[in-house]
Amino acid sequence: MDDMAGKKLWSIGGGKGGIGKSIFTLGLGITLARLGKKVIIIDGDLGGANLHTLMGVRYPALTLEDFILKRVERLEDIIIDTQIEGIGLICGADDILGAANPKFSQKIRLLNQMENLPADFILLDLGAGTSYNVLDFFNYSSGKITLFTNQATSLQNAYGFLKSSLFRLLSREFAKEPEVIELLYLTGTKNTKNKIDSINDLLHRLQGIAPDKHDRMLSLLEHFEIFLVINMVKGDADLQGGQIIQKVSEDFLSLRPVILGHLVYDAAVETAVNQMLPFPLHQEGSPAALGLKQIALKILKEQEKTPAPAGAPEVALAETTGVRNTVLKRLWPRTAV
Repeated sequence: MDDMAGKKLWSIGGGKGGIGKSIFTLGLGITLARLGKKVIIIDGDLGGANLHTLMGVRYPALTLEDFILKRVERLEDIIIDTQIEGIGLICGADDILGAANPKFSQKIRLLNQMENLPADFILLDLGAGTSYNVLDFFNYSSGKITLFTNQATSLQNAYGFLKSSLFRLLSREFAKEPEVIELLYLTGTKNTKNKIDSINDLLHRLQGIAPDKHDRMLSLLEHFEIFLVINMVKGDADLQGGQIIQKVSEDFLSLRPVILGHLVYDAAVETAVNQMLPFPLHQEGSPAALGLKQIALKILKEQEKTPAPAGAPEVALAETTGVRNTVLKRLWPRTAV
């Protein structure tokens, strides 16, 4: 498949653990495979991989550790065949010191080969938290999904994850522009005389002192597309979580995330996890499986959309071969932590 055909690499994040990212990633992969797509799922939790367990693989022969340490040259060679037709699995690395914080050269090598894997969709199950590596993988992906539940803590974490991702993107894009970095620092801080309450306020100030940088930031915001999925929905009230994230993101981050769909709470999911079964392999009619199919169909439509125009910021064009290395260096300069 040609990378330029649309969104191929999708990352699933959401802040802290316990919200069902791995289960959702696996279920989405199974659903896309049932729709005739070739899928590769990557366990991007480089400090505590467990996706292979959910797939019924107890002791994977090869993991990202083998690729990171160059025991294997090609990422494609560590793909594990699964019992599900159309799905390959790349297991995460959690047994080596520093695996959770790969070096610059390791990241470049990983992402360059990740985009070229032989699949229609690459699903990257990110680790918990908002470390720079998690945020950078999320920002680099052409498809960005934030998963959360309607619990207050999960909503806070989801918004915090989006805010951290956006600030990471802007801080890398304007790393050599001290006036912009200072404004970013002031945004949202407390007890500061010159504090800035929102990205919209930041844009107003930037327009007055550096119109060209204002236009660059505005273009970045326009192309920073986020998708939301609400998990473990037990009633209509839980669906309000997506609207809350949309409203807060629009008011304070000048973003308008798109609600991709939701998954109703399904006790069968917990049973499948305990039995190490790839849910919902044998339960196509389950409530969760139906929700996954609706989300998968929307993702297929997203993939058909025209890629970002040539004039868009380089970070938004990560999938374009001609600027890929420039984007990677901007996301991960050698001096970045």
